[in-house]
Amino acid sequence: MANIFEDEELFTKRRKNLIFKDKKPLDHRFLPEKLVHRDEQIKEIAKNWVDVLDNVTPSNVTLYGKTGTGKTAASKFAREQLIEVACNESIFVKIEYIRCTDYTTEYQVLAELCNRLGRDVPSRGWTKAEVVNAFRSLFRTNAFGKKLHLIVILDEIDILLDKDGDGILYTLTRTDNVAVLSISNYLDFKNLIKSRVTSSLNDKEIVFPPYGADQLSDILSERAELSFNEGVLDSDVIPLCSAMAAKEEGDARYALDLLKNAGELAFDEASKKVTSDHVKRAKDRIEHNKVSEILSTLPLQQQRLLEAILNLTKQKEEITSGKLYEAYTDISKKDAVTYRRIFDFINELELLGIISTNTVSRGRGKGRTNIIKLQCDETLLETAIYTI
Repeated sequence: MANIFEDEELFTKRRKNLIFKDKKPLDHRFLPEKLVHRDEQIKEIAKNWVDVLDNVTPSNVTLYGKTGTGKTAASKFAREQLIEVACNESIFVKIEYIRCTDYTTEYQVLAELCNRLGRDVPSRGWTKAEVVNAFRSLFRTNAFGKKLHLIVILDEIDILLDKDGDGILYTLTRTDNVAVLSISNYLDFKNLIKSRVTSSLNDKEIVFPPYGADQLSDILSERAELSFNEGVLDSDVIPLCSAMAAKEEGDARYALDLLKNAGELAFDEASKKVTSDHVKRAKDRIEHNKVSEILSTLPLQQQRLLEAILNLTKQKEEITSGKLYEAYTDISKKDAVTYRRIFDFINELELLGIISTNTVSRGRGKGRTNIIKLQCDETLLETAIYTI
């Protein structure tokens, strides 16, 4: 069989690509030469890190903001700038980025840091004390004969804290010459930290507000210039992507995904232009993929609960927790979980953005009740549920 990537149709399509010149700038992980509308936050990070250039351990920093507000990009941008200056001034500083969805325990984080800094530590098998000692030994001696400073960027730190507790912050903040930059989508993540750790963390907080439609338009315009061939975007494409993303809490990742998917649809159709119709269909594609991905990872009982919510929504019913439990037990038969457990499922589905809940008062003497509403397209959810 001939190599599929040498297929004549694919080869011709690539050679006649009228849409893209480079897709990489449309990836949210791409780091541009300038981060528009985040100068203030980058300067704040720099103000807290600059002490390291005088061989002083910098302050700990926490970045807050919803998904797609530039927290990760800003921290990586500041990292590149600091490393450049530190190198010119012969300051020995390392800045290591750790995504806490990949390293979910203190042991894993410390082992990974050791390995990146030249100290072999196995991914499992040592005691916690052994891996902590191996990590701290890096700051007593090093091959460069210079004082090592380490800044650890812990992205989505709330995931690590929720799973493994605050031991990682205790260890890092109690190690000489180590500073931490934490990134979280949640303002209340410090509820997961004990007071003794909060005290040693003593962090400076920087908030990243959601982008407005005009700001998103600037971001997309800059990336589009790098990614698309000249003249292929209709004039209303970037404003439409920006407006849609502004409604999604100012999420720049979503804006970039919309623009990229719209371009890919145009490319697949051998179109000479990317139009607003491509953007609208890109939105449907993204939402379908998101719902399908979330559903595929949900436990069976949560899938059944969602099916019950969908059925009640289609019946135009007001969905209270009591009514939902009845519909859920009809679907689950004898395999249903308890009524109390349903509330945990509801909270988890709300965090995923699939449903919303609102507590309302029924009037004096009648108490309060939760009203549950679906937050994704009914047709998309129905298709996803019945294709799992």
